[in-house]
Amino acid sequence: MSSHQPDPPESVPTHRGRLALACGITCGVVVAQFLGAWLTGSLALLTDAVHSLTDSIGLLIALLAASLMGRAPTSGHTWGFRRIEVLAAAVQALLLLGIGIYAAVEGVARLSSPPSVPAGELLLFGAIGLVGNVISLAVLSSGRRSSLNLRAAFLEVLADALGSLGVIAAAAVITLTGWQQADAVAALVIAAMILPRAALLLREAGRILMEFTPRGIDLDEVREHMLAQPHVHEVHDLHASTVASGLPVITGHVVVDDGCFHDGHAPAILHQLRTCVAEHFDVSLEHSTFQLETAENAAQERQRHR
Repeated sequence: MSSHQPDPPESVPTHRGRLALACGITCGVVVAQFLGAWLTGSLALLTDAVHSLTDSIGLLIALLAASLMGRAPTSGHTWGFRRIEVLAAAVQALLLLGIGIYAAVEGVARLSSPPSVPAGELLLFGAIGLVGNVISLAVLSSGRRSSLNLRAAFLEVLADALGSLGVIAAAAVITLTGWQQADAVAALVIAAMILPRAALLLREAGRILMEFTPRGIDLDEVREHMLAQPHVHEVHDLHASTVASGLPVITGHVVVDDGCFHDGHAPAILHQLRTCVAEHFDVSLEHSTFQLETAENAAQERQRHR
């Protein structure tokens, strides 16, 4: 017996408009940076352009995920494509990890043998990239907490903005002091900022894909509260997981008095249990599926599973 069906597709916040706009801006930044790298021959700018290109790919993945999330559930896909955002977030986290590792390795190499970088052109195209990144961040900022997919896209653009800041800082130091290793130091700082965020995002996506208990939910506490309801004797096979952002679910088998199936108490008990998990805890478990059964049913089930 379940509480209700998943939200219809039109109520699922996919943020496609935000993602499309941010993707378009980032692609424009990529074109400008590659043009600048070609005109100046700057290796630093070329590296940042590749960085931006990787972010653009991540945003395209996020946009595709947002489009698929809006599809209606079917008998073959009962949750629709809600979980595609989690897969997209995992892919984007891996891209960020790749960017961070590359920046770290390249930065260490440049400390010992720094290339000659034209600081003026580096500053110009770094500024162009930063302006585009700031606009994209503003577009994505307000909705990033409501969607793992949008949060991953925000981190993609933030990583690119950090890259642009690094380019600008390196250009300024080279202009003022002539110290070419500034480019390598900037790359290492960027890597240090990117890698922890990418690891946290990958871990969060992994928790959802592995169907771990959602953060903020203590299943032992949930079980105790359910057992405190009238006529409830046992709660077993209790599981909680997350389908997608803002969609935690819980299932379980509940042993109640035998008489509840004859005197009409069963619907009232089911309502109490649904209300319990939906309203009593900090994380609302509105999507609940509970199987009411007698002690004999539970014993037979345990016997089958031995």
